[in-house]
Amino acid sequence: MAVDVLYHVKREMLRRKLSPRTVKTYLFYVRKFLLANKNKEIREFSKKDVREFLYKMEERDVSGSTLNVAHNALRFMMIQVLHKACYLKIKYAKTPVKKPEYLTKEEINRVLSAIDNQEHKLIISLMYGAGLRVREVTRLKTTDFSFEEYIGWVRGGKGDKDRPFIILQSLKQKLQAYCVKEPAWLFPGRKGHLSTRSVQEIVKIAGKKAKIKKKVHPHMFRHSFATHLLDSGIDVTSVQALLGHVRPETTLGYSHALRPKMIAIKSPLD
Repeated sequence: MAVDVLYHVKREMLRRKLSPRTVKTYLFYVRKFLLANKNKEIREFSKKDVREFLYKMEERDVSGSTLNVAHNALRFMMIQVLHKACYLKIKYAKTPVKKPEYLTKEEINRVLSAIDNQEHKLIISLMYGAGLRVREVTRLKTTDFSFEEYIGWVRGGKGDKDRPFIILQSLKQKLQAYCVKEPAWLFPGRKGHLSTRSVQEIVKIAGKKAKIKKKVHPHMFRHSFATHLLDSGIDVTSVQALLGHVRPETTLGYSHALRPKMIAIKSPLD
């Protein structure tokens, strides 16, 4: 049954500790594949069915990145769960990666000045000042801070990994005041921690109020954190560690901040 396949695919992904986003995405494409082949017995599934499914997606003009994700999801189902051969030599061209959008320091100050609610200001200050993702800042707990060492901890971040982040000196007292509460979410919401949707709305309103012409979104503060650190001369390896990037190439995506310094470097031949 299709439900059994979904259950076993999910269980196997959780066993391998794949990220929640990957689990959700893979299940989405597996479910679509099962619906498209609902009149077929599961034991009859073959790589030909997978190829046909991907061809139909391609006809709808979806991006190469999306096709690659769908391909990986179906290969996982076929090989790891159904134990069937599914080695398709298909590789779709990825959509060119856009340069990360960021705010200038002056724009950051304008956004923060436009916020009257102190809790909302603290949330955005952490996203920019520590380079936190929106999902990471909303899931901070009062026990995730070591104030003596000026270090905070992201627990179960992207890839289900823990990583440290710097506690800003300017925010230390405010954070300590918040952490006096019983061990709980730093930013509570109606059902547990504050939702990412709430933070997106906070950022959207603040951006409009500050009259920023760019489309301001939460991840832009993390981009700004990385850009401004590289601008100030911090080395790529240190920024990579603070951002929690597995590969240095990801951090090098902020090459717009490195380019002026690279141009200024003289070759030993010169």
